[in-house]
Amino acid sequence: MADIGVVIVGVGQVALQNHLTGIALSPRAKVVAICDSDQTALAAAGERAGVRLLFRDYHEAVNHPDVHAVIVATPNFTHPDIVRAAIDAKRHVLCEKPLALDYQTAVDLYSRAEQAGVRHMTAFTYRFVPAMRYMKHLVEQGAVGVPYHFRAQRFQDWQARPLGWRQVKKLAGSGEMGDMLSHRIDYAHLLVGRIGRLVAGLRNYIPQRGGEPSDVDDWVGILCEFESATSGVLESTKLATGRGEGLRGQDVVELNGDAGTIVYSTQRPFELRIGRRGDADLETVAVPREFWVWPGCPRDPDQGDPLATFRYDQGFEFIDAIVNNRRCRPGFEEGAEVQLVMDAAERSAHERAWVDLAPHRQTPLRQINSGGST
Repeated sequence: MADIGVVIVGVGQVALQNHLTGIALSPRAKVVAICDSDQTALAAAGERAGVRLLFRDYHEAVNHPDVHAVIVATPNFTHPDIVRAAIDAKRHVLCEKPLALDYQTAVDLYSRAEQAGVRHMTAFTYRFVPAMRYMKHLVEQGAVGVPYHFRAQRFQDWQARPLGWRQVKKLAGSGEMGDMLSHRIDYAHLLVGRIGRLVAGLRNYIPQRGGEPSDVDDWVGILCEFESATSGVLESTKLATGRGEGLRGQDVVELNGDAGTIVYSTQRPFELRIGRRGDADLETVAVPREFWVWPGCPRDPDQGDPLATFRYDQGFEFIDAIVNNRRCRPGFEEGAEVQLVMDAAERSAHERAWVDLAPHRQTPLRQINSGGST
């Protein structure tokens, strides 16, 4: 019987497609309320979800006695205030990335959640892709040996398509960096560990979208050195003509070490490309079935589109961590660490210089060990 009531704040596509289905995977939880400032969208979402508790004020929503956990799926600039309200109400909270618009705020949210004793999670959804989970496992088993190089690419073709609030820096925090590269920065932390220093470039190529100003980055590139001495190159763009959008866009990660190479693609959720010392080429290797679904999750991996269904495991993990009184994977500490990198990239692009991250890290954060938490 469900004993954890969940409110989803924000009724956009991510909330309705991913979070509703994900929470439904757990027999211990149920979406009991939905909140959105748009009355029309709220009514439609409530009907679709079969939810009777509808709120336009998130303070009322998170403080309702039937609510025990909060999912924040609203525009980026609203995340900190809603997360604080949830924490103040002693509610567990899952927040879409980015956790905040700056590192100091992200650290504050982490500290508040820790002090309140609530479970906290940052929605780095792609950690749940079977191929990424298996890649992480192989790296931990020493399949690449000592990592030399990490690289990630996220290429899509959006051209001058309007992006709504996402094209306004004061509302979104950043453009392509926070929207897409943030996930790839998290890949880097998961597979290799913390970044020590970086130099970055950000470019705005489309200053108007849909007849409205756009002041965010359309392209971002980062060259970095990890604390482990591994080198890294991360690049993301919305202007890779012919690459398509969404699931059709290129999303590739490659890790080279002294013993081997592993290549991951979101578009190939059940396989990796692996090369070993002395091989003439990479071999396609199937992901073992044990990695197809998050541990304990009842989702049937043979049902639905595997390019999308892995996202539902995130909701299960959130509830399972609450039920078992353990840390969520990934938590706010991972969200803050990604924000630190993005802040440093903004600073580097502005100053046209390398930036060391260590002097800016805050001590309250739980240590993210080399290779990250799983």
